[in-house]
Amino acid sequence: MFRRNFLQLITLASASGLASIESLAAEPAQIATFQVKGFSCITCATGLDTMLGRQRGIKSSKSTFPEGVVTVCFIPGHITEERIVAFIAELGFTVTRSARG
Repeated sequence: MFRRNFLQLITLASASGLASIESLAAEPAQIATFQVKGFSCITCATGLDTMLGRQRGIKSSKSTFPEGVVTVCFIPGHITEERIVAFIAELGFTVTRSARG
């Protein structure tokens, strides 16, 4: 059930187009690494990257399966690490800040 709901969210995000990042290009970015539990397949990791990419202030993300590591490049003035963690959790994953990032 969770997987089906998550796949529906990914589809909706993809269908609505990409968020404009032109205004973010000149602002300094920060990188944070998170440990995410709940990936059951590569689609989860790819889908999370798609959903994160739709959030204002996130320039890019790279999720790995089966490691469950997510590296996010973001603009601190537009989004916080706490909001990124909350967003990932809202999607149904368990997330913690990694010591690596």
